[in-house]
Amino acid sequence: MMKKNIMLTTVLINLFIAFMGIGLVIPVLPALINELGLSGSAAANLVAAFALTQLIASPIAGKWTDKYGRKRMIVIGLILFSLSELLFGLAQSISLLFASRLLGGISAAFIMPAVTAFIADITTIEERPKALGYMSAAISTGFIVGPGFGGFLAEIGTRVPFFAAFGLAFIAAIFSMMALREPQRQKTDVEEMVPGTTGFRKIFSPVFFIAFVIIFILSFGLAAFESLFALFTDHKYGFTPKDIAIMVTGGGVVGAVAQIFLFDRLNKWLGEIRLIRWCLIVSAVLVYCVTLVNSYFMILLVTMTVFVGFDLVRPAVTTYLSKVAGNEQGFAGGMNSMFTSLGNVFGPVIGGILFDIHLDYPFYFATATLAAGVILSYFWKKPKLNVAGPS
Repeated sequence: MMKKNIMLTTVLINLFIAFMGIGLVIPVLPALINELGLSGSAAANLVAAFALTQLIASPIAGKWTDKYGRKRMIVIGLILFSLSELLFGLAQSISLLFASRLLGGISAAFIMPAVTAFIADITTIEERPKALGYMSAAISTGFIVGPGFGGFLAEIGTRVPFFAAFGLAFIAAIFSMMALREPQRQKTDVEEMVPGTTGFRKIFSPVFFIAFVIIFILSFGLAAFESLFALFTDHKYGFTPKDIAIMVTGGGVVGAVAQIFLFDRLNKWLGEIRLIRWCLIVSAVLVYCVTLVNSYFMILLVTMTVFVGFDLVRPAVTTYLSKVAGNEQGFAGGMNSMFTSLGNVFGPVIGGILFDIHLDYPFYFATATLAAGVILSYFWKKPKLNVAGPS
């Protein structure tokens, strides 16, 4: 039990460090872009390059996670991430910046499926929702802490946050190499439920398909909402960067608290599918309310709570997939990452087009997308599984 807790703590610290490293660089990106004389479209393309590479690499990384082991993929992913941050910090040309983001996307594709599979392997069915809630909280907390720490380091120099991210990720890789051991794989009869399915055809099996579409819908709607939220509040309400930071940080804190203290209880009460349905309903209503509220307090309240629904759906879908994936945790994690990346690539593009037509349209679009997820969830039936947890 003690070894299990140490390993779980180690992978959660790794996730926190990786996502804090991503968050570290957010405050200095505008300054670095200005320093190198890059256009706004070039900056947007850097973000898209990361998501696109993660999208392409995720299925392969998921397969390798099952073939070569969870620990190996986590360590390699952290090393690649550290190198991508070092390269970004040293880059003096647009080509090196793109190389850094491409490498960063590959590292994310390696880390996420491997960590999810690792947690699934070392926990029982009863323990898993709480552990995956902690995993989501580690990601959220890293994003919360990172920008503040990065802003502090940027006072020393615009490149310092990148070098700090490199150092943290490299230390995490060494620590993982020493502290983690490859977990024993789960044994389950899930293969009997998807007979004759191999490779990408497995995506369309009833066990997985609706879950993957829900992941896409969630990330698609969230990306359309998040990517334009700062512009929306600036254009419509004249909010300052400080106001926007308060709302985003507040939403992150509320989401992290919900993942730690509410997710396990709600999951036991409702089950994954019903919890996902209710979270999608709440998220759709709150995203729509963003276009209706006017006072600063009401906008603050809505934006700080809108992320709770999103933040509870993620661990719920991941928990469901970990239960049905059986011996193919890497495949499920890789597809989870791939469909998330799909939404992250296309959501902001469509949201941006709609924003240019009318400020409110991206939020109407996100509301409609989430509502489609609610309807789809009514056709989602949880299979009966005979899953044995680790001894």
